[in-house]
Amino acid sequence: MAGDCATRISDTRRGDRTIILLHGYLESLDVWDDFSTLLAPHMRVVSIDLPGHGVSQVKGTVHTMEFLADTVRAAMQTLEIDKAVIAGHSMGGYVALELMRKYPEAAAGLILIHSTPDPDSDKKKADREREIEIIEGGKKELIAKSFPHVGFAPQNRKRLEWAIEELSEQIVMTEDEGIVAILRGISGRSDLNEAMRESTVPQLLIFGRHDEYVTPETAEATIAAHPQAEVLWLENSGHMGFIEEPEKTAEAVTGFVGRIFGETQPEKNGAANKAPHDNDKTD
Repeated sequence: MAGDCATRISDTRRGDRTIILLHGYLESLDVWDDFSTLLAPHMRVVSIDLPGHGVSQVKGTVHTMEFLADTVRAAMQTLEIDKAVIAGHSMGGYVALELMRKYPEAAAGLILIHSTPDPDSDKKKADREREIEIIEGGKKELIAKSFPHVGFAPQNRKRLEWAIEELSEQIVMTEDEGIVAILRGISGRSDLNEAMRESTVPQLLIFGRHDEYVTPETAEATIAAHPQAEVLWLENSGHMGFIEEPEKTAEAVTGFVGRIFGETQPEKNGAANKAPHDNDKTD
């Protein structure tokens, strides 16, 4: 449980430094499995099925980013984590930003992976309303077939066909009510540019040169608006850089976390020897 929400959590439980990985829209914590393996020798790695995704509980008709951030904070308290680097992919970045804004004492650092602090444009809000109509019309399989491959750079789609198939399966498994609640919450999220600029929390922005969702133009505008943040460009990635270029992404994340907490050597308590399937995954 995280607060009053039944929540699935994966936790390596090893390491004095902790990173919390927040997945994107229509994903689950399983999307981080391979990437977590790269991080685990250097830090404790926690990932969460955000409410409405994976097997976590759907709570009401709207899942605001604030509610999701509250759930993450409650999970941290359940796990007795006072402070962690919060890393969010796409929608997970919106949640990470909201957590940083509302609970700055809990955020040791912020990593936005293919994400920005911008609110939805009117066009994007209209797109989300059309997506809600598709879901409520019982045609979720259309999204499962058309959505996942767009997240990958064209040159990576054949090589990573297995990952595209896994994402499609995750969409099919996601409850319709959860998808609609999340879409409404994303559409209504706040502009957090000012909160990000005013924060003293260390920040890292990760973007892909071939991202069709957070385009290079949008990424450049975000970088220009936030000179306080470190930046990593993934030259051969779309919107899923931690899968498309996992080693490069993990190296940047490990270095960032190491600079915050002070030590970059692998943990001495055996985290490097823990296989992904040994991670504790609980509700």
